[in-house]
Amino acid sequence: MFETVIGLEVHVQLNTKTKLFCSCPTSFAEHQNSNTCPTCLALPGALPVVNKEATIKAMRLGYAINANVNHISNFDRKSYFYPDSPSAYQITQLHKAIVQKGEIFIDLKDGTQKRIGLTQAHLEADAGKNIHDDSISKVDLNRAGTPLLEIVSEPDMRSADEAVAYLKKLHSTVRYLDISDANMQEGSFRCDVNVSIRPKGQKEFGTRVEIKNINSFKFVASAIAYEVQRQTEAYEDGIYNDEVFQETRLFDVDKGVTKSMRGKEEAADYRYFPDPDLRPLVVTNEMIEKAKDMPELPDAKIKRYVEELGIKRADALVICLTKESAYYFEDMLKSGATPKSAVNWLNTELLGRLNKAGYNITSSPVSAKKLGELVSKIDNGTINGKGAKDILDVLMESDRDIDELIKELGLAQVSDDGAILEIIDSILEKNQDKVAEYKAGKEKLFGFFVGQTMKASRGSANPKKVNELLRERLM
Repeated sequence: MFETVIGLEVHVQLNTKTKLFCSCPTSFAEHQNSNTCPTCLALPGALPVVNKEATIKAMRLGYAINANVNHISNFDRKSYFYPDSPSAYQITQLHKAIVQKGEIFIDLKDGTQKRIGLTQAHLEADAGKNIHDDSISKVDLNRAGTPLLEIVSEPDMRSADEAVAYLKKLHSTVRYLDISDANMQEGSFRCDVNVSIRPKGQKEFGTRVEIKNINSFKFVASAIAYEVQRQTEAYEDGIYNDEVFQETRLFDVDKGVTKSMRGKEEAADYRYFPDPDLRPLVVTNEMIEKAKDMPELPDAKIKRYVEELGIKRADALVICLTKESAYYFEDMLKSGATPKSAVNWLNTELLGRLNKAGYNITSSPVSAKKLGELVSKIDNGTINGKGAKDILDVLMESDRDIDELIKELGLAQVSDDGAILEIIDSILEKNQDKVAEYKAGKEKLFGFFVGQTMKASRGSANPKKVNELLRERLM
């Protein structure tokens, strides 16, 4: 039996207006090489100046993950030669990063939590983009110098499920903090996966393989699964040392396999040394205050929802997975919905319809205010659940006034005792034999009477009233 050991390096593109070491815009949707200057083109004599906003955003993550935020940190040069790096080095933080020793807690499928340690989160400049067109290769340096925050975990994960749970928690956290849009498809949240295996009980780590630049949760899980299988089979076949060595691999999403890219460099290969153009990064008290000014984070929201609103933890986890769904839920409460009803109608009824229609919570045609108003109509007995579902179906197609729809569709719930008793008496009169059976002890027939009453009222009778009045009549 083998144990899987996984560590992740996540590159988060910070949503600053300008680049990390110059004032060029971070917008990529411009003509190639138009958002550049002597600094990001690495022209002789151009000197870098650290982006204050990027620094504060990095610090904010540090405080959010209970890390050590260094008030003095340093920049280093990492040497490598690629066309998309005009300076032939990357400015990064190796020896003393701005954020060190943090932690994130993930929720496991068995209901428990696990702590994942974070080694550090450091600021670094992104490279440009290589464009290959048949036999010609071009370089667009609009992206060169864009601020990245590389977040390095400890090798604390033991399965693909744990790795994905960690990634989702980190993704959610950076979006709550509003330090990145974390769009995986556009590359602003991308992941390198380090995978090794070892016989269970062995303390020493196996040979680590790095899988580069994976940009979806699904692909991370698939890449890990394939790599674990590849390494396990090599071990069992006695060719582990021949087949598994420290290297960088790529994940082929079409074939679902990892492929060798190059041998994995050691730190010495990059010839790190302190950047001579940048003095130590010293943060001010004002920057510390700004970094600590952050919104309520997922863990705190979940705790509050469970303890103060009385909803189940599993439901709170679903709601808080994205800040958009959490804010949607809270806006429903402001519109009069009770917490438990809001949970059901958000997590089940609305999300089910959105998924089917190809929407997400951000693009929902039904606003939180509108859904909250609809749910409050159920809570106060104006309409029943079935009628509310009919109205929600209409709202998915067009924005209508709920009161007008209730009237137009004839969905107003009847709570008048006299009107309901009239229906009940008619049902009981037509089913004297079943009334006798019920009174003789066949209590399951009570559901039959409720169903017949609701059917006769075309669903408009208040179910709670129907149950109360039926019990009185059948006593």
